[in-house]
Amino acid sequence: MFVQSRISRDQIADRFLEAAELLETQGADRFRVRAYRKGADTVRALGEDPARILERDGLEGLIALPGIGNRLARAIDEMVATGRWIQLERMRGEAEPENLFRTVPGIGEVTARAIHDELHVDTLEALEIAAYDGRLEKVPGIGPRRAAAIRASLAAMLARRRRRGPDDHEEPTVAELLKVDALYREKACDGGLQLIAPRRFNPTGEAWLPIFHTELDGWAFTTLYSNTARAHDLGKTNDWVVIYFGRPGGPEHQRTVVTETHGPLEGRRVVRGRETECREHYFTDG
Repeated sequence: MFVQSRISRDQIADRFLEAAELLETQGADRFRVRAYRKGADTVRALGEDPARILERDGLEGLIALPGIGNRLARAIDEMVATGRWIQLERMRGEAEPENLFRTVPGIGEVTARAIHDELHVDTLEALEIAAYDGRLEKVPGIGPRRAAAIRASLAAMLARRRRRGPDDHEEPTVAELLKVDALYREKACDGGLQLIAPRRFNPTGEAWLPIFHTELDGWAFTTLYSNTARAHDLGKTNDWVVIYFGRPGGPEHQRTVVTETHGPLEGRRVVRGRETECREHYFTDG
C-alpha cells in the first residue's frame, strides 16, 4: 500500500532550483548548475510524485528519468525518506547532522554529537564509510561492537540508495584532496569566496563561513571550514577544512584536512583517516 510522502514533486523541484541558484552564486561550475535546473524541470513535469516511482521501480526508476541520473536520484530518495536534503542545508548554512544521525538505531543525542565533533561527517553515507574504515569505533562511547551494530543499521537504511559495488567507496587521492584544501584556504584568505551564515554556533547570524565549489580530475568538490562544536572549542575554525566530493552521478562523501600537531607530519596538512597515505605523499620520491 502506498504511503503518502512528506514532500511533493513541486517541493523537490523547488529545492533543486534553489540549489542551482546557490551554486551559481557560490561560483560552482555552470554544468553543475544546469544539471539541477534540468532536474527541477523533469521532476515538475512528472505525472506522479517521485515517491510513487521509488515505491514501484526503486532508485533505478528515478535514474532512468531525463536529466536525473544517480546523484539527483539519491537526493530525491533522501528527501522522500526524510523530508530533508542535507546538501542543500549545507549550502544554506543550516545543516544540523546530529538530528540526521539520531534516525539511526542505536545513536542517541550524546553519541550523535560525538560522531559529528570527532569525525566531521554530516551524511549517512559518510558515516557508513567511517564505520567501515575503523574511525567510528574510535569515537568515545562507541567501540567495535557498537560500531558493527551501527554499520548494519546503516546498510539497511541505505540499501535502496546504493547501486552496485566498490565505486561507492572510491575517493580522490590525498594529493588531490590536499590541492583542493590549499586552493580553498588561499581563496578564503584572499576574500575571494562567497560567505554563508551558518545557523549553528552563530547567534548574530554573521556571514563568516567561506564556501568553495570546484571540479578537479573528474571529481566535484564542495569545501568549507569546519563548523563543529569541537572546532570552535579548540579554535580550529580557520584550520580544519571539510571537503565533500563525488564523481558525476555518484554518491557524495567527505574528508577533513587539518594541520598535524605532533609526530613526523607535525606542521603539515593531513587528511584525517588517511595519515599513512599522507606520509607516503610527503616523504616518498622527495
